[in-house]
Amino acid sequence: MTQVPGMETSAISVLKRAVELDQSSRFQESLVCYQEGIQLLMDVLKAVKDDSKKVHYRQKIKSYMDRAEQIKVHVNQLKEEGKYHEQIRIADDATGYSYEVLFRPYVTEGVTEVWVEDPYIRHIHQLYNFLRFCEMLLKASCKVKRIHLLTSQEEGDNSSQQASALSELKQSLQSQDVCLDLQYSTFHDREIRFDNGWIIKIGRGLDYFKKPKGRFSIGYCDYDLRQCQETTVDVFHSKHTKTL
Repeated sequence: MTQVPGMETSAISVLKRAVELDQSSRFQESLVCYQEGIQLLMDVLKAVKDDSKKVHYRQKIKSYMDRAEQIKVHVNQLKEEGKYHEQIRIADDATGYSYEVLFRPYVTEGVTEVWVEDPYIRHIHQLYNFLRFCEMLLKASCKVKRIHLLTSQEEGDNSSQQASALSELKQSLQSQDVCLDLQYSTFHDREIRFDNGWIIKIGRGLDYFKKPKGRFSIGYCDYDLRQCQETTVDVFHSKHTKTL
């Protein structure tokens, strides 16, 4: 019973976030939060002994489950019609937008292949961004087997640094049974696609974080605490994800 208040607080926090996302029409994100919050409430229900409280929690769970089901039907209909579009605005200096947070609603268990089009995976901090993105995929619930990267090739003295970093990352991914397919091109589009149909277009690509004030400043290691540059994220869905 001593754990109930803590679990209930966690459930309330997650479900509050679900409602906020729901009201902002960020349906796929809200669905993930509803599902997590419902599971937390079910854990609370198992722990309580008072019958009146059990009735209260059952009613709450049913209410949230009904809303989650409505959202699921709505999202599936939009996906089927090819009309799904969600926009996320990241404000200047905002925090809490690590790759884990931003991509979690879309990296589902069935994802095995990812396409990244980003012309700015060239400088050292951009290469680290791509590394962190790959690490996020490896930690997700999916089983990614192939990552395609289309980027522009650095020129001059930094070209060897880019080539060396991507070659090292390719070998490291191979040890994780993931193939990195690397191609170079001259282009300006930024887009990330998953083979479950989700397409994410970020105005700044993966490079939407601000430079930390120092190597021992908060946010240097944890991207959830890193300040962001203002940008817009557009989310679409296509039943057939194009290959590069």
